[in-house]
Amino acid sequence: MRDRDDYRFLRLADAMTALNQKVNLIGIITEYGAPTRSRGTDWFCSLRIVDESHNIRGLLVNIFAETQEKLPQAEASGDIIQLFHVMMKIHKMETYALYNKKFSSFALYEGKYGGSCNPYKISSKFQPRNQDMTYVVSLRKWVESFQLDTVSNNSVLLRHIKEGQCYCYDLVCKILHISQVNQDEWMLFVWDGSDAPPLQLQSELETEKDHSLPLQLEPQPLAREALCKFPTIGTILRVSVNQRNVKLNIPSLSPGRWVKFINLMLKVHEGLWFGVLNSSTKVRFVPIEDVMVVERQRDFEKRLSSKFDRMPFTSFPWPIRITEVDDEVEDVPLVTLMDIMTYQQATGKYKCIVRVVAALPWTVKDFRSPDGTYRVRLTLEDPTGRIHAYLYAEDGKVFFEGYPPLDALIRKWNTLLGVAEDGGGGVIKNAPRNPPWVLCCIKSYYLNKNDVWGSRKFRIFDTKLVC
Repeated sequence: MRDRDDYRFLRLADAMTALNQKVNLIGIITEYGAPTRSRGTDWFCSLRIVDESHNIRGLLVNIFAETQEKLPQAEASGDIIQLFHVMMKIHKMETYALYNKKFSSFALYEGKYGGSCNPYKISSKFQPRNQDMTYVVSLRKWVESFQLDTVSNNSVLLRHIKEGQCYCYDLVCKILHISQVNQDEWMLFVWDGSDAPPLQLQSELETEKDHSLPLQLEPQPLAREALCKFPTIGTILRVSVNQRNVKLNIPSLSPGRWVKFINLMLKVHEGLWFGVLNSSTKVRFVPIEDVMVVERQRDFEKRLSSKFDRMPFTSFPWPIRITEVDDEVEDVPLVTLMDIMTYQQATGKYKCIVRVVAALPWTVKDFRSPDGTYRVRLTLEDPTGRIHAYLYAEDGKVFFEGYPPLDALIRKWNTLLGVAEDGGGGVIKNAPRNPPWVLCCIKSYYLNKNDVWGSRKFRIFDTKLVC
């Protein structure tokens, strides 16, 4: 009888009341965290499991092991785990199960009905028993009619984050790319299909010559091969991971995988959003069947098929009409800057909605060379990225509608770059800039036929500044 009691699985609802006791549990995995280093020498991961008795939030399970390979590492949410001799504990009003590497054991099974009768991973101390499959089959039948939802309602989309607030958010997103910045720092490139809101710019225009507004946060631009794998709609958020502070297992975060960041800090640098993983941030793997993932993918596909959904969210229903484009391109579909950057040919013509966030030279009186030729470099941005685009010669003459008086040109230019003015038309010193969304035409070209992509540039054409 003692052996039978020792083997018996407790319902999760009953286990919640068995504080400081060793129990055996079986449940459906709804969340599983990325393996990390503990504060000591062990590896750590956490799971959430549910059964019919406790299926709203689920039971947290904290697992420690000597190596990463000895952790459960479930293949997918919805799989089944058996846990033997785990201790029930409570911390900050939450009851959880603690897996001790010295006496606990586990077995992992496929969650789908009709799956294998054998576990696909077991711990070294696991001892199979004839009754195991009875519990596994019972859970498989139950989960067929239960909607697994690993994501709580407090998760946000990137378009919901707010400027001026340094908050931690729960964010569900797809990992697109991972790169190592230096020995201890990595950068994750993540995406959820939505557009992060535009930011006010704190930099002064006169600093552009010596301190140009960056096109990206990473030290070097990504290779075109990597960039062309990115979605062309939606913000690509850079997330910094300092391995000296956060012992995250980077190889487990493979591109293409959906994750949930819990308590991800979002900050701003040079007018660009970025995320920071700190010691309080948790990373959970999310299955592609999850309702939030399905919604994000569906919204993205809807935007892809729409003529106007490549517009930035915050430019709806249409950007401020301070620019006009040539009538011949009026019906040309809109594209994003990422569409332009990843276009399959080096040359092309495009129409998009952007903000002008910087210019070189920054003073209007220096826009033309001594012979009267316009030559201005603009920094353009939309939710998908930034590029430099030039106003040159005849294209500049069209843009500025010839050679207007200096005071009229300054007024137009301040409007385009979002420079704050007082009631009398004077510039408010040190005020943040908020450039408006404008419509423009861009063409790409190259300077060296032996290095087409390396010498690729962009120019604005067939666009007039009419404000």
